[in-house]
Amino acid sequence: MPRQMNKDTIPVRKGEELNLLVLEKFLRENIESLPGGPLEILQFSAGHSNLTYQLKMGDWEAVLRRPPLGPVAPKAHDMEREFRILSELNPIFSVAPEPLLFSDNPEIVGSTFFIMERKNGFVLDTSFPDGINVTPALCRQISEIMVERLAELHSLNYKETGLTEISKPEGFMERQVHGWIGRYERAKTDEINEVDSLKHWLVSHIPKHSESTIIHYDYKLNNAMLNENFTEMVGLFDWEMTTVGDPLVDLGAALSYWNLPDDPENLKTGHGKNPVTAVHEGFFTRKEFIELYAKKSGRDVSNLHFYLTFAYFKLAVICQQIYYRYQKGQTNDTRFANLNNFVKGLIKHATLVANEKL
Repeated sequence: MPRQMNKDTIPVRKGEELNLLVLEKFLRENIESLPGGPLEILQFSAGHSNLTYQLKMGDWEAVLRRPPLGPVAPKAHDMEREFRILSELNPIFSVAPEPLLFSDNPEIVGSTFFIMERKNGFVLDTSFPDGINVTPALCRQISEIMVERLAELHSLNYKETGLTEISKPEGFMERQVHGWIGRYERAKTDEINEVDSLKHWLVSHIPKHSESTIIHYDYKLNNAMLNENFTEMVGLFDWEMTTVGDPLVDLGAALSYWNLPDDPENLKTGHGKNPVTAVHEGFFTRKEFIELYAKKSGRDVSNLHFYLTFAYFKLAVICQQIYYRYQKGQTNDTRFANLNNFVKGLIKHATLVANEKL
């Protein structure tokens, strides 16, 4: 008997409901051969940004993604762009879900949205599913899969895809550093002592030369789906920030999410409970993650401490933007009430990484 896949959905949160009748009518008019029976909607519990729902009619399942409620930052949460990215990548990188349908009609769910295939497997976040024998060897195996798939993504030839039309590799890191500093300033709420010196450090240490590859830019364990034996990645989600840019910035971002037992407590629990990587023995250290990536990709990773510093700052800005929306009453999700403290912790840690060259 195969194991039952972990339950990753919850009843739709209050205030984030979709109109069942309107959406079902739209689906039946635009997707062929849907089975009979009413549309059922559940919500994926993970994620702090876009709203993601499971759609089910009979034995048909799919996933709907739409932007968060309330005003959003310019160019953020671009559903049409993410749909296009998946359209380009799914044929050459199968863990990217197949996109099925895009709509810019706000009368259906209140915003633009797209529908993609529903993949099934295990998404690891703060715990393993019941009944799993968690061993150091298993955790090491999962670590290797994460590194290998990232290196594989970076090996794809972006020039053979339509991503060339929606990305601009030249000057990428210069734009990234200044762009995320600007986003921070626009979403600023609390005063944080270290932030000015950190911004100056980042600007003065931008790499002068870098390679260009396809980057996911939100690569982390709880965006990945593994098969029931944890031997293969079967899904990778949240492609909205994907572009063509420096692969080391993608590696740095992945490492900023790769929390470990000896990390500061605020870093591990900023979004709630400790992630599995910070709880179970056997997961790669960041050094091991970097070394295997360098081996698989053949890239020079000697300047990675810049990219890790930038990754912590970028993560702080993302959380600051979410907290700003919460403080302005644009979202009522109580998970965001103390994100400002997490932002302060990330800024302090980024400063430490910059100064200590961890």
